[in-house]
Amino acid sequence: MAYRLRFTEAYDIRAKKFLKRHPDLLKQYTKTLALLEANPFHPSLRLHPLQGRLSGMHSVSINLSYRITLELLVTETLIIPIDVGDHDKVY
Repeated sequence: MAYRLRFTEAYDIRAKKFLKRHPDLLKQYTKTLALLEANPFHPSLRLHPLQGRLSGMHSVSINLSYRITLELLVTETLIIPIDVGDHDKVY
């Protein structure tokens, strides 16, 4: 099954700011997005549903400190990244 990433303008702005602050994470970030599109359920992404005010959304890990929150529409094979940042910022 092929998945497709759809980036919003708001996410692009957040990602640009994130990568400007953390240029050392560009390779890991790019790899995470590629893996997310290839197989969002790959164990290294640590995909998990969120609870509370972010209920209905999911999170994947870039590394142990940084996450990408996303809306995962599995039935439509569409993945929409929402935010990127450290654990405290995106949760």
